[in-house]
Amino acid sequence: MDKGGHLGRVAGWLALSLLLSSRAAAQSDVSAGLQGRFLKQQVRVGEPLDYELRYEHAPNLEVVFPDSLARFTPFEYTGRTFFPTRTRQGRSLDRTIYHLRTFRLDSVQSLVLPVAVLQGNDTLSIAPRPSSVRLRRMAPPQMASGLPALRQNLALVPVEPLFNYPYWLAGAAVGMLLIMGSATLFRRRLSRRYQAYKLRKNHGYFLAQFARHAERFELSRSATNVERAVALWKSYLAGLENNDLNSFTTREIVTYFENDADVRKALSATDRVIYGNLQTEDAKEVDRAFQRLRGFAERRYASVTQV
Repeated sequence: MDKGGHLGRVAGWLALSLLLSSRAAAQSDVSAGLQGRFLKQQVRVGEPLDYELRYEHAPNLEVVFPDSLARFTPFEYTGRTFFPTRTRQGRSLDRTIYHLRTFRLDSVQSLVLPVAVLQGNDTLSIAPRPSSVRLRRMAPPQMASGLPALRQNLALVPVEPLFNYPYWLAGAAVGMLLIMGSATLFRRRLSRRYQAYKLRKNHGYFLAQFARHAERFELSRSATNVERAVALWKSYLAGLENNDLNSFTTREIVTYFENDADVRKALSATDRVIYGNLQTEDAKEVDRAFQRLRGFAERRYASVTQV
């Protein structure tokens, strides 16, 4: 090996050493004002904990503090409070407080948050000294031998049943839909049955009242009872056939029922009693007129209910 080559390598090593030393000295000088510390010495599990990171540096440095994406293990990040940069007497101060909490059970837990310093196209990462906090335990630790013995209990414990509102509401809704659907499908049939029930009830009421007027006429032979019986007969047929029969005259009624013999003879006899003098032979004719009117009402009822 020649002497010139050896001297070249030695010079290279010396230059590299001087460069590294200068960079280390520069980095040491830059990180001199960086501090990180917990604001209290003890913390309980899940309790809020503040970590303060402050950096005092030259005003010409561009500094980037960690954000929520930094590594906070073993702590959990919950937020931060940062303060604007303050410059006094040629020194700038950046300060941020990070809000943390921990759920780890380690007795002592440490944290180091690095800060990025921008120097042209280069980025220098500097870190403060680690800061530690002690976990404050609320229950004294127990040895395994001091744990109480576990007892096995397989007996079932009765549980009070709960009312299942969703299922009951769903069942009620389904029931309502079924009822509405059934009503829609069978509405016509139900309507017919209801109408038949009303007709049957009204017919029974008419027969009972008409028979009462006939009995009163037999006892008193009064034209008033005849008039009431005829008015009841007209009103019943008007409701049965849905017309204005109770306002018709005798001639109009006979014409409406196509000159029916029973209607013509019965109304003719009742008109003589109502508007004329009542005679004994007329009373017998009125009894037959009542029978004709009642028979005609029953035939009209039968024809309406068979449609």
